[in-house]
Amino acid sequence: MNDLTAELIRAEGLPDDFQAAVNTYYVPLAEEIARRQKRLGRPMLVGVNGAQGTGKSTLALFLQSLLTSELDCPSVRFSLDDLYRTRIEREWLARKIHPLLATRGVPGTHDLVLGQQTIDQLISAGPMAETRIPAFDKAIDDRLPHPRWPIYTGVAKVILIEGWCVGAQPEKDAEALAVPVNSLEAEDDKEGVWREYVNLQLKGPYACFFGQLDMLIMLKAPSMDCVLKWRTLQERKLTNKRAGAPEQRKNGLLNSAVGKHGDQNDHVRGIMSEGELRRFIMHYQRLTLAMLNDMPARADAVLDIAEDHQMTGLHWREVTP
Repeated sequence: MNDLTAELIRAEGLPDDFQAAVNTYYVPLAEEIARRQKRLGRPMLVGVNGAQGTGKSTLALFLQSLLTSELDCPSVRFSLDDLYRTRIEREWLARKIHPLLATRGVPGTHDLVLGQQTIDQLISAGPMAETRIPAFDKAIDDRLPHPRWPIYTGVAKVILIEGWCVGAQPEKDAEALAVPVNSLEAEDDKEGVWREYVNLQLKGPYACFFGQLDMLIMLKAPSMDCVLKWRTLQERKLTNKRAGAPEQRKNGLLNSAVGKHGDQNDHVRGIMSEGELRRFIMHYQRLTLAMLNDMPARADAVLDIAEDHQMTGLHWREVTP
């Protein structure tokens, strides 16, 4: 697998020593997914959860490539980000429900019907079927036109869905939901309308959508402070992105745009200041903290990420016979 992963490492601009992390963590994950899919005997849905900056898009890319090219397990991936509602739809939500819903990210700002249609098409696809995968362009804060969506050809044994809130659960304590966790909630959501709407979405459509996952993988950040630091570094790196799209191959195996299309053009928009980033992260803080607290016990596999952004451990959930 070294030739394949070495090529991916170069394509993604990762350091050469990343190969050791791939061998230690990514390869065992891919092998276990392939084993579970074979036992299931049907297309398998795998969720990849991780706070901003943890590397979930990179993990999904490597898993897709390893499964497809090395483990005889054709796979496709897309991001929950690519299911964001259009700008017009979010502006409508902002007017009718709460202004904070104009900002994409939280549950309620995704088009889960579109996501389900995509999954259903992939599950029922034949050997020569072409399935268009939704794509969202963050540079224009809107969904790309349908003809520009990437195409997956054939049957997928594994469907990888990555996103910061994949597998999230609703808050059960109404009193806890009512208490702001940061200044954004305290000042911009004084009555808790936004928080309640997001929580209702998690109780309803998102619970159904996430409930169909056959396996959940979590990339666990050590703290919320690390999430902010990593997202800040990510923002700075946008200035160094090349304008051209990365190399594309059949079914997107070397196209990091599949599942994160908007990132190709993020260099077009202005870089956020540290203050703007802090406010942006506040939209995700409540749910991120909840997932850091409860998801390690629920996820099938947990990949620990240290403060220096290095992977330090892979833990599997024990299943009672």
